[in-house]
Amino acid sequence: MQQTTRDFWNDRYRQKTGESSGKPSLVLSQFAGPLVPGRALELGCGRGDDALWLARQGWQVTAADVSAVALDYAFQSATRAGLAGKIHFEEHDLAETFPEGVFDLVVASFLQSPQDWPRAHVLARAAGAVATGGRLLITEHASRPPGSDAPEDTVYPSAEETLASLDLDPRHWQRLCVCAIARTGTRDEVQGETVKDNVIFMERLG
Repeated sequence: MQQTTRDFWNDRYRQKTGESSGKPSLVLSQFAGPLVPGRALELGCGRGDDALWLARQGWQVTAADVSAVALDYAFQSATRAGLAGKIHFEEHDLAETFPEGVFDLVVASFLQSPQDWPRAHVLARAAGAVATGGRLLITEHASRPPGSDAPEDTVYPSAEETLASLDLDPRHWQRLCVCAIARTGTRDEVQGETVKDNVIFMERLG
């Protein structure tokens, strides 16, 4: 019998240290850094690196993940950093339940799973949670990351393909960046090797 999504990701996070790196993702710091802080939603917050960074910038953050193990790690990191009051952690299998409310920034970083999971549906719900004048920031793998256990013949979407899957009304959304970027691998991949990512950064006009 296939593992549930919760069991799969809980097992993954049990194999990792509970310590936050203390560093935001490159894309988040670059694209969200200039924004005026407001309400932010992070989907798939993991151990809380990006949620903690957003809170330090002045955002009031809702951080969601399917893994109770990851959320406990993230909460402990937020408590040690004195940021627990600025981050509300919620456990969700986003295919089934979703955080309530609308947000000035919705972030989904590497929300990709080797399991059969309705990613396009989840990302469309993410877009629906963006307030008028707010931004949607999606970062995803554009190629197989070094050290990944994904099959070598895994086909990753282009940024345009992911954007098309959201079926956003162009009358109500402005494209700020829909592109591929290259960066250096992190400690969870292979340091020093090139990693290709897609960025979809959109503003909701109404």
